[in-house]
Amino acid sequence: MDSTLRPAGPARPSAAEANEAIRYLVESRVDGEWPSEAYEFLLEQWANAVRAEDVEVAAAQ
Repeated sequence: MDSTLRPAGPARPSAAEANEAIRYLVESRVDGEWPSEAYEFLLEQWANAVRAEDVEVAAAQ
């Protein structure tokens, strides 16, 4: 069984969407445990989105 986390939204979220998901994860934790796997997944999504947006901006110039 594949246990990797899957994004619920678009296959490649924007940096703003990934950032919002990170913010929600951080603000919603109540049990005192840090969800490191989810955080790392969202951080990777954010980094990929930032890179993709940088490439799009560079291509448009």
